[in-house]
Amino acid sequence: MLSVHTSPLHQPGTGDAGGMNVYIVELAKRLAALDIEVEVFTRATSSDLPPSVELAPGVLVRHVTAGPYEGLVKEDLPAQLCAFTHGVLRTEAGHRPGHYDLVHSHYWLSGQVGWLAAERWGVPLVHTMHTMAKVKNAALAEGDTPEPPARVIGETQVVEAADRLIANTADEAGELAGHYGARPDQLAVVHPGVNLDVFRPHAPGTAHRAAQRAARARLGLPAEAAVLLFAGRIQPLKAPDVLLKAVAVLLARRPELRERLVVPVVGGPSGSGLAEPKSLQKLAAQLGIGDVVRFHPPVGQPALAEWYRAATALVMPSYSESFGLVALEAQACGTPVVAAAVGGLPVAVRDGETGRLVRGHDPADWARALEPYVTEPELAARQGAAAAAHAAGFGWGAAAAATAEVYSGALVRPAGRLALTRRKPA
Repeated sequence: MLSVHTSPLHQPGTGDAGGMNVYIVELAKRLAALDIEVEVFTRATSSDLPPSVELAPGVLVRHVTAGPYEGLVKEDLPAQLCAFTHGVLRTEAGHRPGHYDLVHSHYWLSGQVGWLAAERWGVPLVHTMHTMAKVKNAALAEGDTPEPPARVIGETQVVEAADRLIANTADEAGELAGHYGARPDQLAVVHPGVNLDVFRPHAPGTAHRAAQRAARARLGLPAEAAVLLFAGRIQPLKAPDVLLKAVAVLLARRPELRERLVVPVVGGPSGSGLAEPKSLQKLAAQLGIGDVVRFHPPVGQPALAEWYRAATALVMPSYSESFGLVALEAQACGTPVVAAAVGGLPVAVRDGETGRLVRGHDPADWARALEPYVTEPELAARQGAAAAAHAAGFGWGAAAAATAEVYSGALVRPAGRLALTRRKPA
């Protein structure tokens, strides 16, 4: 596996670490459980990092030196792809020919490296986009920066070279075909999963409300509050500002709700524009809701599950989501999700059953969608139970088994346009 711009060892919710990191970690572990050994190549971001780290039995993370360890943002990395590719090829050269059976690249930067590595080794290339420039540019947040033409070109090249393209949903597969010319024989739809051992409603035999109160006590939240949670990177794409503006609209209309409403924002900075936490704090103050909003740094998965269990609802006003793993995690904890009707979220969230889907990003519309979760406690309890049952069908074991089938198909029947030019491994 290739993950150039972010390491599976990094903490999701800050920098460029997010759902893709979780995806790679969980998928790699489950593939290893199926006797598929995985090595993940990622860029070294510190001189103190060892050349390799065992993430789990059968999963090795390799750190590749490519450019300065610190100070590079994702937009700087195309200039380091040559150095990164050299590191990957040099590692393979230390093994006997045929050591790697297949390359699975994640995000377009990794796809560029995977394209060359797969050609050099004569093995199939499987690629997962995670996000696409053309899709993001079609739904930009106000003040956000469009993805550059170089990324569009790079993604088009990767699609042309890949033997298989794994899409999170059928809609994403359609976007790959419509925007990038992907062919039917390249496309495979595999829904991501959720770690059901970590993300679960509560301990067996514990009532949901009791578990929620206990989680709130541990997090310092009021026992009887309505808690509208945002969890993720603070960046325009994720639109935490829409949540804050919606809360301001709701409180202007229903000021009596202020004393029982809490809005935690759990995550770190990323991107540009509204990406700075201080900007979001300033916005909360300008809107007059600074007393309602609480900012918390990113946390690990067990602590994040506590936040989900403590919440009345998770709010995801994103402008674009390839799937929305956070939505699955929250639902697995028995928490309904109020999400934008974009990307894979209509698959992750069942509108009216496990939460609510909102079209557009008008704060007034979001205020109307959120109000019942503040005023009707039974709504969250009813949808939360349905959410947990829905999420239970998205285990990572099933995702890994489906991905392994994609690998097998690529090994038997390569589909990439360039497949016929590849040499056979010695």
